[in-house]
Amino acid sequence: MYDYYLGGSHNFAPDRAAAARAVQVTPTMIPGARANRAFLRRAVRFCLDAGIRQFLDLGSGIPTVGHVHEIAHAVDPSTRVAYVDIEPIAVAHTKRMLSESPAVTITQADLQAPQEVLNSLGVAELLDFSQPVAVLAVAVLHFVPDAKDPAAILDAYCRAVPSGSYLAVSHITDHYDTPEKVAEIDRLYSSTTNAARHRSFEDFTALISDRELVTPGAVYATDWRPEPGTVPAEGARTAFWAALAHIT
Repeated sequence: MYDYYLGGSHNFAPDRAAAARAVQVTPTMIPGARANRAFLRRAVRFCLDAGIRQFLDLGSGIPTVGHVHEIAHAVDPSTRVAYVDIEPIAVAHTKRMLSESPAVTITQADLQAPQEVLNSLGVAELLDFSQPVAVLAVAVLHFVPDAKDPAAILDAYCRAVPSGSYLAVSHITDHYDTPEKVAEIDRLYSSTTNAARHRSFEDFTALISDRELVTPGAVYATDWRPEPGTVPAEGARTAFWAALAHIT
C-alpha cells in the first residue's frame, strides 16, 4: 500500500485496492506518505554526512525509487545496506531488483524478533557491528502492537550497535484527519494483513525516551530539518511523527 501512496509501480492488486479505499477515506494518505519518504531521505543523508556507511532498514518493503541504497550509493557506492521485511512477496521482488548490488541484502524476517534479524545471514554477514550503523524504523512501528512492546524492540537494536550509531524513527500520528476518518482507516487496515496502531505524540516519544535526539528532536516529519524553501503539501504536515537519535 505504501508504494501505491508514493506513486510507485512495485505494488500488487490487493494492495492497490486497499490503498485506493484508504485514499477515498482521506486523501491525506498520499501527501503524508510522501512527506515521510522525504524525511527518510533527509535522515539518511544526515547519517551519511556524519560518516555512517552501514544501514539496517527494518520493515523496508520494496525499495522503490529514492530508497536507502540509492541515496547512500550516490555518496559512497561501498555503503552497506541490509533491508529486512516480513512479507515474502516483497522480499522476492526485492531480491530480483537487487541481484547486481553486492553491498545490499534483503532478508525475510520479523523486526519484532530482533535476535532473529541480527543473526540472519543477510544482516550478520553484511554489517560490521564493531562500526557505527544507522538503524531505520521508518513508517513501520505503527504495525507493532503495544503488546509486543515496540520500545523494547527498538532498545534491542540500539544495544546491538556501537556508540556513534543512529536510530531513525517515524510513525503515523493519531490526528492526520478527523477522529471518524482515522477510525475508518483503522478498520480498513485491520481487514488487511497489516493492522495499524495510531499513536499520540506522547506515545511516540515514549518509544524513544532516554535517547539523545538530534535537533529539532521529535517533531512532525515535515518539520525535521526540511529543505530550505520547501512548503508541505496540504494534509502532509500532521501525518507522521519523526525523530533521529544519536546512540551513545
